[in-house]
Amino acid sequence: MFDLNLPLAERMRPTQLEDLIGQEHLVGPNGILRKTIKSGVIPSMILWGPPGVGKTTIANIIANEINSPFYTLSAISSGVKDVREVIDKAKRQSKAILFIDEIHRFNKAQQDALLGAVEKGTITLIGATTENPSFEVNSALLSRSQVYTLKSLTEQDQINLIHHVLNKDEKLKKKTVKLEEHAALLSIAGGDARKLLNLLDLVCDSIPGDEISITDQQVMDIAQQKVAIYDKSGEQHYDIISAFIKSIRGSDPNAAVYYLARMIEGGEDIKYIARRLLILASEDIGNANPTALVIANNTFQAVTVIGYPEGQIVLSQCATYLACSAKSNASYNAINRARAIVKQTGDLKVPMAIRNAPTKLMKDSGYGQGYKYAHDYPNNFAPMEFLPDEIKNSVFYDPGKNAREEEMRKRLRALWKDKYGY
Repeated sequence: MFDLNLPLAERMRPTQLEDLIGQEHLVGPNGILRKTIKSGVIPSMILWGPPGVGKTTIANIIANEINSPFYTLSAISSGVKDVREVIDKAKRQSKAILFIDEIHRFNKAQQDALLGAVEKGTITLIGATTENPSFEVNSALLSRSQVYTLKSLTEQDQINLIHHVLNKDEKLKKKTVKLEEHAALLSIAGGDARKLLNLLDLVCDSIPGDEISITDQQVMDIAQQKVAIYDKSGEQHYDIISAFIKSIRGSDPNAAVYYLARMIEGGEDIKYIARRLLILASEDIGNANPTALVIANNTFQAVTVIGYPEGQIVLSQCATYLACSAKSNASYNAINRARAIVKQTGDLKVPMAIRNAPTKLMKDSGYGQGYKYAHDYPNNFAPMEFLPDEIKNSVFYDPGKNAREEEMRKRLRALWKDKYGY
């Protein structure tokens, strides 16, 4: 008997093909994967499909059907060492299955560590991924695996699943539950069976009494109050990354690391986080500390190579560094001001002195005439007008109020005197 404190999705996870709802094209009476499982000869495979459509469940069913040793690793929290430990155990067993959730998050070195064991048949690999394996899985590993594509659960699949668990789950059977409406449940779940069942469990727990009727309004009210999840494609995704960026901008490394942890635990794409840090280094720090951009760029390169779990350390280092850095949005403001002028004034003529003059005709027409080569003058500077006449003396870059940019301001003031008002 299952622990009734487990999440509903875990309590009701099917252990045999007959109980699986959805994926008829794979596990239905004529499904290719059903035939493979019934044959008892299981190839290494990649299960590709959206979240919560049965990838982990199918892997568990396979292990149950053929009675094999079954190991599970998560690509978010496991490294090469973990893979090798499983392979060493599998060498002392037969027909061992290794299930790797979110295998697309394994970097090349981690995927390469699997290759030899898969080739020799030491393990049967079952990888689950929400990303196209053609792009995210090592081609050598992919060539040794069958790829099975799982489909999103239909609305009817989800309704069938709700009624199935209401009739079968030992905890929910203690109540009389009437499903008056289901639109809100299905909308919030978004085709994710795991999310659907756990939300249903939460709603049933939150409505008092032994006889309850579930309406859309009740579901929405309860979800807004109590569902605290990290949805990589939903509102939480944008709320958490917004809080992360604003914490760094606000120079709070503690809040930055907290929201970073929320994203990591939620399975956020490591490269997405690194890209946002790279943008922030320029947008919110800029010339107040140019090294920030170098560190953020190196962070992106590093996490792209090493992935999870070690990449979280690099992200943490970068986030805390950026949070502790001096801040300036002067460069960000400068390009915005310049673009606004471009939109307003259109294609203004470039001053003749700084036009390119690759041909004799252009030179004869005055292109490049009067140009002063800065390095021929003291301090590598010669005063000229570089902007079109219509907007000359316009100021786009206003150095920030920080030590480094104040030095820039002093230099610009010394060079340009009163021209730009520095």
